[in-house]
Amino acid sequence: MHIHTLDTGLFKLDGGAMFGVVPKSMWQKLNPADANNMCTWAMRCLLIEDAGRLVLVDNGIGDKQDEKFRGHFYLHGDDTLEKSLRKLGFTSSDITDVFLTHLHFDHCGGSVVRQADGKLELAFPNATYWSNQAHWDWAVTPNPREKASFLRENILPIQESGHLRFVDAAAGVPAELSMFREIIFADGHTEKMMVPVLEYKGRTLAFMADLLPSTGHIPLPYVMSYDMRPLQTLAEKEQVLRRAADENWVLLLEHDPAAACCTVQHTEKGVRLAETFTLSEL
Repeated sequence: MHIHTLDTGLFKLDGGAMFGVVPKSMWQKLNPADANNMCTWAMRCLLIEDAGRLVLVDNGIGDKQDEKFRGHFYLHGDDTLEKSLRKLGFTSSDITDVFLTHLHFDHCGGSVVRQADGKLELAFPNATYWSNQAHWDWAVTPNPREKASFLRENILPIQESGHLRFVDAAAGVPAELSMFREIIFADGHTEKMMVPVLEYKGRTLAFMADLLPSTGHIPLPYVMSYDMRPLQTLAEKEQVLRRAADENWVLLLEHDPAAACCTVQHTEKGVRLAETFTLSEL
């Protein structure tokens, strides 16, 4: 098995929204804001080569949105998903599976591309796209608070293509995704977000998605205002962080602008950051 982190570009989100009830005087030290109170965040994905399969976990924001939309989030940086794949010798046609932790636009926007004639097509034409029934239903009939995060052009073409399949929590990990030891389902950020866990080089790795966006979110009260059920996020995060500290897990961070991976440790103040590093340093 070979695993790679893929950078797809940077974007900005409001610092207060990203850190919830935590005062700016505290979170500003973790991720300094610009004059508009916006902080820079990564959109980092995971690529897994295993047993003839090439599995992409999330795929960033994509490039099909108009300039008005893109202007809200200050997309910047030289990295794209296509460039990152090409550096490893792959193209979008090589991807066999796209595992979507959840369907917010910054995690699944790269799933679908818009052709010159305006037609929407799958970005990964040979891939099976994986979600789960509960989250899919939540996304296609969104609540008013979360509606702006679920864009129909990112989601519906997947189902219409016939390439969509669902992970069934009761049935366990599908055979096609056997590189995952387990999939943790979390309901705090959004309904049934999926956190894949796998073994690599003798270590347990967890791709944390929005359960832990960055190292700055390790302390339990540091919960995003974007979360639908913040107290549930706090409880879910506490449970996973305790396991990670007990078993020395490597946590893969999707949005941390600097750290791709980290470990955590037990301290008198609770679970805290131990060290940060790149996946290639394992």
